[in-house]
Amino acid sequence: MSMDAIRAAQAYAQAARTAAAAPADAIGDAAKTNFGEMVKSAIADTASSLQAGEGAALQVANGEANLVDVVTAISAAEASLETALAVRNRVIEAYQEIMRMPI
Repeated sequence: MSMDAIRAAQAYAQAARTAAAAPADAIGDAAKTNFGEMVKSAIADTASSLQAGEGAALQVANGEANLVDVVTAISAAEASLETALAVRNRVIEAYQEIMRMPI
């Protein structure tokens, strides 16, 4: 399942509602326990989106798929990959910034 803009906005709104309703200590605990699952889920979504794009490209090569569906699947895969790369780059930048801090 790919994360399109509408689903991302809905997920953000749900997270904002949850954060507003939960006490500050509970938010920290939830973030600690769910961050790993969130990362795993995002990686799995990106991988499945890429596989769907590849499958659609194979179907059009065999003459079995509509070109519009293939372009949509490939665009979703590209957006998922670019998002994953942007997050990875931000994590690397944050790590490098932390390593530059004086002790």
